[in-house]
Amino acid sequence: MIVAGFGFRASAGLPSLRAALALAQQGQPPVTHLATAQDKVAALVPLAQALGLPLTGVAPDMLAAVPTFTRSAASLSARDTGSVAEASALAAAGEGAHLLTPRHISPDRMATCAIAQGSPP
Repeated sequence: MIVAGFGFRASAGLPSLRAALALAQQGQPPVTHLATAQDKVAALVPLAQALGLPLTGVAPDMLAAVPTFTRSAASLSARDTGSVAEASALAAAGEGAHLLTPRHISPDRMATCAIAQGSPP
């Protein structure tokens, strides 16, 4: 299971999400699942549909429980995690998951994406 986790601003559009994914995915195996914070799932549906991939929403307590490589002050303040992208990817990938790449930021700074690998549920 290869999970692309996303963090993004409310105004981020499909081009921002695609750009963040493209940057994170360079040199990585193909993504099999997408993930983000539970309350942001609806905004990620268009990308999941375009790619034909399943999408998981991660509960706030799970985001906060996952240690992340990145320590963004804004993310810590808003979501109690160092990186929503990294925490989402790791949480959705399951127990024993590890980051293949830390978060990458879209050129317009509207979205971030990290890739994690885990075992299928």
